[in-house]
Formats: sequence, C-alpha cells, structure tokens
Amino acid sequence: MERENVVKSVARALDIIELVSSSKQGMGVSEISRQMDINKSSVFRILSTLSQYGYIEQNEETEKYRLGYRFLHISSKLLDSIDVRAEALPILKELESETNEVVHLVVYDQGEVVYIEKLDGDETLRMHSKVGKRAPVHCTSVGKAIMAYLPREEVQSIIERKGLPAHTAHTIVEKEILLNELDEVKKKGYAFDLDENEEGIRCVAAPVFDHTGAVAAAVSISGPTMRMTDDRLRVLSERMVRAGQAISERLGCNS
Repeated sequence: MERENVVKSVARALDIIELVSSSKQGMGVSEISRQMDINKSSVFRILSTLSQYGYIEQNEETEKYRLGYRFLHISSKLLDSIDVRAEALPILKELESETNEVVHLVVYDQGEVVYIEKLDGDETLRMHSKVGKRAPVHCTSVGKAIMAYLPREEVQSIIERKGLPAHTAHTIVEKEILLNELDEVKKKGYAFDLDENEEGIRCVAAPVFDHTGAVAAAVSISGPTMRMTDDRLRVLSERMVRAGQAISERLGCNS
C-alpha cells in the first residue's frame, strides 16, 4: 500500500508504537507529543485506544506508557507460523556443508517471498538476499517453487497486482511463458532461476509442504553462473527435491 493511502490515524498509532518501543523506561504523553509533533489530546486518544486493546500499557507510578503484553501474544503466533525455520535448519546446514554454496529458506507472504534463513557457504558470493528481506516470486527459484503449488487464481492475482517486472535481461516477463514454466515446476518438483533475479546468479529450489499438504516454504541453493552449470543444476535439483521432502516430513507432511 502506498504511504499516501494509509489511514492517517492508523499510521499515527503505528508510529507511536514504534516510538514507545524504543524506550525501555516508557514515554509520557508530552514527550511523545513533542517528538512526533502531534497535539497532546490526539496522542492521549490514540494511547487510550491502544491501551484498551492491550497493545500499550501505562505505569501508574510514572504515568509513562510502554508496550503491552498483547505484543507477546501476537509475536508467539508469528513464531508458531515460522517453526519451519527450526525444523529446516539441520537440513540447510547439510546442504551448505555438501555444496559450499548459499542456502536459502523462504516463506510466502502476500505475493512475495520472505527470507527467513540464509547460510552463506564457504565460497565467495555476493547476493542481495538477507534474512527478513522480501523478493518477487516470478523471477526467483524459491518464488516459482512456491507459486507452482498455489491455486491458479491466486497466481493470476499475484501477476495482476505485482506485474512481471524485468530484473535482468533473462527475467520472464510474459504471463503465458511463466504459467507454462510453473506447470513444469509442479511436474518436476523443483524450480530454476537462471540469471533472472540477479545477473550472474543461478539458483535451484524445491517446495516445502506443511502437515496439511499445503505449500509452506521453499529451500534453495544459489551460486554464480560459472559454478552453477547446467550439469550441476541437474544434480542439485535432485538433491533439493530430497531436501524439500525431508523438511516437509519434519513439518508433518506424509504425502
């Protein structure tokens, strides 16, 4: 969502949460008002609302506000949703040890992938990826590995909302070509990124499924084009399928 389209009161509330979270001792209404350049009455109304829902609480002695325990409840749910990282880590380390290349684990979120783990291997490779960063689905191997197992209507929606922007000269920018490739990914069980997201970088990825059989994540190996030859990619693709299956089994997937 563009910044100018954000509801102003919601944006202010989130800004106040960010500001309060930066202070261990908490902050008073006047201090928040001064730092944010918002009148005290507006700050007080927002704090009162956040307090009612448990996201902010006030120290009765100091009258300062700090984050409420509701955030622990929310964060615990988030951690539950990314347990895949803990289950996958031993397998990711095996891949790193075997290949000496960069290993990624991602989850899907709102039409993009989010890196939740990255192991750098022993070989020198500079990539834009880092834990917490988002990446497009149409030009990454992990994105295609996930997208191939999403409902086709959701894939269509992603393409409509995000488009197919070119990141390199090799990026697939035609809808039908991408859809055909996703069909192939689903048949084979793995996906390639052939210099499509970053020039000179090739990747191979496999999907990860949860206990319901739904796609939950993807795991990949990345390396420079000079090392990731066609022959090596074919060998690694089989290894990645096994890695994806092993992680899926740890998540309770029996199919």
